[in-house]
Amino acid sequence: MAIKSLADLLAEGVEGRGVLVRSDLNVPLDDDNNITDPGRVIASVPTLKALAEAGAKVIVTAHLGRPKGEPDPKLSLAPVAAALAEKLGRHVQLAGDVVGTDALARAEGLTDGDVLLLENIRFDPRETSKDDSERLALAKALAALVEGPDGSPGVFVSDGFGVVHRKQASVYDVATLLPHYAGTLVAAEVKVLEQLTSSTDRPYAVVLGGSKVSDKLAVIENLATKADSLIIGGGMCFTFLAAQGFSVGSSLLQEEMLETCRHLLDKYADVIHLPVDIVVAEKFAADAEPATVAADRIPDGKMGLDIGPGSVERFTALLSNAKTVFWNGPMGVFEFPAFAAGTKGVAEAIIGATGKGAFSVVGGGDSAAAVRQLGLPEDGFSHISTGGGASLEYLEGKELPGIQVLES
Repeated sequence: MAIKSLADLLAEGVEGRGVLVRSDLNVPLDDDNNITDPGRVIASVPTLKALAEAGAKVIVTAHLGRPKGEPDPKLSLAPVAAALAEKLGRHVQLAGDVVGTDALARAEGLTDGDVLLLENIRFDPRETSKDDSERLALAKALAALVEGPDGSPGVFVSDGFGVVHRKQASVYDVATLLPHYAGTLVAAEVKVLEQLTSSTDRPYAVVLGGSKVSDKLAVIENLATKADSLIIGGGMCFTFLAAQGFSVGSSLLQEEMLETCRHLLDKYADVIHLPVDIVVAEKFAADAEPATVAADRIPDGKMGLDIGPGSVERFTALLSNAKTVFWNGPMGVFEFPAFAAGTKGVAEAIIGATGKGAFSVVGGGDSAAAVRQLGLPEDGFSHISTGGGASLEYLEGKELPGIQVLES
């Protein structure tokens, strides 16, 4: 069964109806609770704006960080509500609780076109419970907030792609109770990922970074059979280098993954490409003194914090003729200017390929943050995903509960 879209819902009419929207507003905050990257807030606006302008009574649910199932003032959605109001150009109320007396009172007082943001859904332990009945109880409370005065059911719109790989109350269970639709963000993400897994134009290049091999193992195994080149950088490259017998100094190393990396290098020798040089330092710090060394000559006591210029040149050559590119994970510690050149160089190579007609996807998370932090043009890529973990699980071939339930 095809997933119903936001356009289908708007065609049916939403004026005066309660619509519960699961958005992904899990933005990074600094120590003063300022949002450092509003990308996910901006991405959530089209669906919310369309619903509010069509006269729906919009109730938004989202999470922030990882509270331990109880209220945590540091993880309140207050700064998100302010940012959302600014981007939407309309007032956004923030409930003082998740499904408690304040949320219920505010929901009952909504008029057509109003937007209410519930407090951090993960303040309620039932959201992430492994007990189906506990999750369902929270889902019923959420559904009650959008129920019509005459008892008619409200509507659910799933627009938080970053959480569709989670079987959680506000993602999965609520969709079993209400008529459900995919928001514009979720629909766009699914379309892009389908393209990456089925109708990819070749050559197909995959660029993977980040810290741990274990986090990306399944996607490496799945995409190594589909890609023409699989470029590996970031902290995870050191386990691969060590698997080849090279010393990696004090660089990040997953010793328990060495045998797995040896196997991957043997099996996909002509697909996997590793850095040829590394930017090293004595400590993990922004003011650390950088030095470039050959990838097989990392000195003892030095840690790799970025790929070197030779690696950027090599990877740029591999990417230059690509027709499809998927990138997930930075090449180094891009947050430190001295160790950002690798990530920037590879990103610019992907932008160059895109300019020549390649279809390029940035797989969310740190990669999307790097694009914005390094001042790269977002429209230089075909698509920037909002859901790193969900994107990876889809590309691993896993079923995503939050998508699966929309198909029923």
